Amino acid sequence: MKARLPEAYQNKGAGNMNNMFKQAQKMQEDIKNLQEAFSEREYSVTAGGGLIELTMTGGKILKSVRLSPDIVDKDAAEDLEDVIVAGVNAVIAKVEEEYSAEMEKVTGGINVPGMM
Repeated sequence: MKARLPEAYQNKGAGNMNNMFKQAQKMQEDIKNLQEAFSEREYSVTAGGGLIELTMTGGKILKSVRLSPDIVDKDAAEDLEDVIVAGVNAVIAKVEEEYSAEMEKVTGGINVPGMM
C-alpha cells in the first residue's frame, strides 16, 4: 500500500526550490550592482586635525592627498608620514564600514565570503 500526500502538498518542494534559486539569483545580481556602484563612489576623510585630506574610491583606490601648508615642514617629515598613514587607514576603515552596511542591506545579514 502506497501512502499519498494530499494534492496540496504534492510538488511543493520543487516550487520552493525554484523560489530559493530565484531569490539567490536576485541577491547575486543585487550584490554585483552594489559592488559596481560602490567602486565608483568616493570617500574623503581628514586626519591630523585637518592637516591632511584623503579621498579614496569604494574600490580602495587612493585618488588624492591634500596637505595643509601648515604640515609641510622639511624638519618634520616623520610627522607628515605619520599623518598620511593615519589618514589612509581612516579612509580605508570608512570605505569598509560603508561597504559592510550596504552589503548587509542587500544580503539581509547573511555573511557572503569574499565580498570585500
